[in-house]
Amino acid sequence: MRLSGAEILARVLIEQGVDTVFGYPGGAVLPIYDALYDHQDTVTHYLTAHEQGAAHAADGYARATGKVGVVLATSGPGATNIVTGIACAFMDSVPLVAITGNVGTAYIGRDSFQEVYTTGITLPITKHNFAVQDVRELAETLRSAFSIASSGRKGPVLVDITKDAQAAWCEWEPLAQAQAPLEPQQVVKQAACFTQEDISAAAKAIAASEKPVVVFGGGIISAEATTELHDFIHAAQIPAAHSLMGVGALDGCDPLSLGLIGMHGKASANHALAEADLVLALGFRFSDRVALDARRWAAQARIIQVDIDPSEVNKNVAVDQAVVGDVREVLLALLPLVQMTIKTPRTHSWLSQIDRWRADDYQPLDDDDALKPHQLMAAIAELAGDEAIFTTDVGQHQMWAAQFGHRTHPRSFITSGGLGAMGFGYGAAIGAQIGAAGGSGRRQPVIHITGDGSFHMNLNEACTAVSYRLPIITVILNNQALGMVRQWQKTFYDARYLASTPKRATDFVKLAEGFGLVGLRAETLDGFRAAFARALTIDGPVWIECLISGDEQVLPMIPAGGAVADIIIE
Repeated sequence: MRLSGAEILARVLIEQGVDTVFGYPGGAVLPIYDALYDHQDTVTHYLTAHEQGAAHAADGYARATGKVGVVLATSGPGATNIVTGIACAFMDSVPLVAITGNVGTAYIGRDSFQEVYTTGITLPITKHNFAVQDVRELAETLRSAFSIASSGRKGPVLVDITKDAQAAWCEWEPLAQAQAPLEPQQVVKQAACFTQEDISAAAKAIAASEKPVVVFGGGIISAEATTELHDFIHAAQIPAAHSLMGVGALDGCDPLSLGLIGMHGKASANHALAEADLVLALGFRFSDRVALDARRWAAQARIIQVDIDPSEVNKNVAVDQAVVGDVREVLLALLPLVQMTIKTPRTHSWLSQIDRWRADDYQPLDDDDALKPHQLMAAIAELAGDEAIFTTDVGQHQMWAAQFGHRTHPRSFITSGGLGAMGFGYGAAIGAQIGAAGGSGRRQPVIHITGDGSFHMNLNEACTAVSYRLPIITVILNNQALGMVRQWQKTFYDARYLASTPKRATDFVKLAEGFGLVGLRAETLDGFRAAFARALTIDGPVWIECLISGDEQVLPMIPAGGAVADIIIE
């Protein structure tokens, strides 16, 4: 059948199972919006306040559901406004398809109105990107984009479509009759290519070790391998620590959970890595926030790295063995070998040593007459329940949420890990809430945890939450500071504070009312608990401003490039 490019795009979205799109219209994508008008019963478009919010919403949707998120933006400033969101998804391996319009083919290269070189701008921060000028290439290109985004190591793909390609007509066949699209030659196919020899060698090393540790990251969640992780570490009796991206993959109350490692991780977890004789790294990329000094990290251990992306092997930390493949498939292959060879008493003395380190872990002091961040996070976790999804912005509140928020399920802690994008949280909360509802109308609690610094960046998305009556509870830790910047200035720059204590007079309660939502304020733990309980009863977005001291610090802390011996606890 003959269809316009815009109609082909709409039908391919439906064909790929897309029922949710986040975006903002503009001249270069009006043909697409006109086509989507006829498919509103199948594809719901959510209009955000800003394209960056739309990109973060698509990201949050993808992280909460495991599906591919879709963001749609016009040319020029529309495209450049989603760059931060694309980079965020790229750094954290989130499946995302970004669709942008561009000026007509005849106007490209002429500095036309709202023209930018979108594919050039986004090339370093996408898994792949495409520029479509011929409508006949559109369907196959879009199908490839979804395939690339969701296969192997997941990530964002951008498709930039000229306006004339959207308006042009050509023959189109549904996927059932069309040849399945192939990935372009520029993209390396990341198949599960490990061998039985790889598995046997890893199992042998695990059986021979006396002080093993598993470390895992977001790859465990992306691969839907949390059950396999739990079964494996219990069969092998190996304690497991996680990066920021691994929060929620393993219940923190599990006796084999070591908790967070790295710069703001537990001292006991970092001690365990320093003393381990074997480290099995699962979907874990050894970022500089966990492998602070790559030369000294787990220096006594044999390191086995399991990753679906061969380019990650030996990139940050030199390893002794690499197993390239899907981490879930690797764990399934390892489990029977481990069950045959592992004897539980082998690790008894090792686990006892870890328990002694745990007894000395830093624990902040409670104060029920003030708002202490660790008590605040524990209260949120208790009142919201295990099924709630947390999204965060970036800074001190992010670390406190990871340390004390007690997430027990995968996809329940959504944060900007690699890019560290302030302003990420509200858009992500919108996407997560819509994704969690899944068209069922189920109002799963989504808690957006932010600081006054991060929140000022993208609080305009409040109008989006209000427009769609999304029950997002935003908890604003207001310390009248850029808290993490101020903490670094205090610790490493002799308390020479500059530009980290803005004199802002924002009244978040009044501002909330101006947006049409409920604003609350708390100064004590009891006051917060009462405000949060009320927020849970409100059918729509709520802000709770929490007044905390600007002197609160995220501890423990290991300086950049340091080791556990350099840990700071005061």
